[in-house]
Amino acid sequence: MSSNGVLLEAAGIHKSYCTPGGTLHVLKGIDVHIGDGEIVSLVGPSGAGKSTLLHILGGLDVPEKGTVTLQGEEIYRLNDAQRARVRNSKIGFIFQFYHLLQEFTALENVLLPALIKSGERDSARLESKGKALLKQVGLEKRVTHKPYQLSGGEQQRVAIARALINQPAIIFCDEPTGNLDSRTGGEIIGLLKDLNVQNKQTFVIVTHDEQIARMSHRIIQMQDGRLK
Repeated sequence: MSSNGVLLEAAGIHKSYCTPGGTLHVLKGIDVHIGDGEIVSLVGPSGAGKSTLLHILGGLDVPEKGTVTLQGEEIYRLNDAQRARVRNSKIGFIFQFYHLLQEFTALENVLLPALIKSGERDSARLESKGKALLKQVGLEKRVTHKPYQLSGGEQQRVAIARALINQPAIIFCDEPTGNLDSRTGGEIIGLLKDLNVQNKQTFVIVTHDEQIARMSHRIIQMQDGRLK
């Protein structure tokens, strides 16, 4: 983190895609900064470029122009393997559809990023850490359950624990309540807020959910590939 408290900074981000109808300019020169410990919501109409921006900030998609600097490191100067290590060690992701591996238990799903990161063979230590995270998200009784045995809200809690396992600097969420009913979505929002307060965890959240926007420290509005 830089001395001014900025955890992540993006400058001059452009992104376009070739379509049968011609070139589609999705992002048109985005500048944004995220402070350490912030909850920031990206809001705007469908097609505004929110998810594309989120994927670029998280190192998943390469911008045509511009820079993304995380904790002082410009991630698009890195090669693919180096950027993958940054994603694994410093970044967490929570998606609308959970992306859990169906053949694995809740605990095994949570542990996967840690196993990829270190190749650590101290399974007892890792299991203890994974179980502690599942307890933190309210799933201490679901450790051995597989995704098909869990509700949507429980699956999203597993995904949140998985995002936390490597103690990332920042977590990117793409419509984390979009596949949930309002009550369960409210529980997930409360959990994210608690994690921010307890762990000082930084979140950047793409959302149409007004509850998430209200509990954010800052709202960034997008329209037609630009910030409003």
